[in-house]
Amino acid sequence: MDVLIIKNEKERPIKKNIGRIFRTHNVVEYKSPEDYLSIDDFYKVYGYACFYKADTGRVNEIKLKDVTITYVCYGYPEKLLEHLGEEQHRKIQTAEKGIYYIFDELFSIQLIVQKQLSEEDNLWLKCLTNELGPQQDTEKLLREYKRHEKENLYRSIMNVIVRANEERFKVNNMCEALDEILEYHFKGKLEAGFQQGRTEGLKVGLEEGREEGREEGRAEGRAEGRAQMLLSQIEKKIAKGKSVEQIADELEETTESILPLYNQLLTVGQ
Repeated sequence: MDVLIIKNEKERPIKKNIGRIFRTHNVVEYKSPEDYLSIDDFYKVYGYACFYKADTGRVNEIKLKDVTITYVCYGYPEKLLEHLGEEQHRKIQTAEKGIYYIFDELFSIQLIVQKQLSEEDNLWLKCLTNELGPQQDTEKLLREYKRHEKENLYRSIMNVIVRANEERFKVNNMCEALDEILEYHFKGKLEAGFQQGRTEGLKVGLEEGREEGREEGRAEGRAEGRAQMLLSQIEKKIAKGKSVEQIADELEETTESILPLYNQLLTVGQ
């Protein structure tokens, strides 16, 4: 389901205008600025709310009065509201700028039109679009952001708005302010990149170290095995009474290389 379900605690009433109708269970459909709210979208989400109410462990566990539906879209859905008013004879009340209540026998329903919202009461939701118009006060948005720039939620929303409307901010000669806003984001990305590089470098280094250790171990093993074999061959030739020069010649080794082993075996034999 392309919906968000919020469980609101009953003892904590919401005073914000977009959440006044909220109860315990609230189904929210949010349309992107490029999309529109169609007639079928309305009934699809309405069906989701019915399914949510019924899909519980006990009969009538969720009461109808505790379920609300909120539709959020950027532009005014004229065809939908004409359908609801003229064909369904539903009462539609304008609660305030950009907020409409749709009267229904089962659920409390509201429609939020972002483009119509008041900047005084809903600045952030109104500006959460890629179509900021020249009439919108981007300087006010920047001032509001500066008051909350240390809060992750505001940083996230502002980054989305700026990237979706970068040209709009530049046109208003706010490049310096724009750079300040984005600095945190880029700094975070850079630090994350460094950290990832360090982590990957450490992994590569450890793997190279393990491989180098394995190679050194194999080399040492080969050398030790060769020394043991050479020692055994020298021991057999000493038993036959051969001199160190003869042994070196037969084993195709230099006298200097086998002399320590030769002396070692003679000492043990004594």
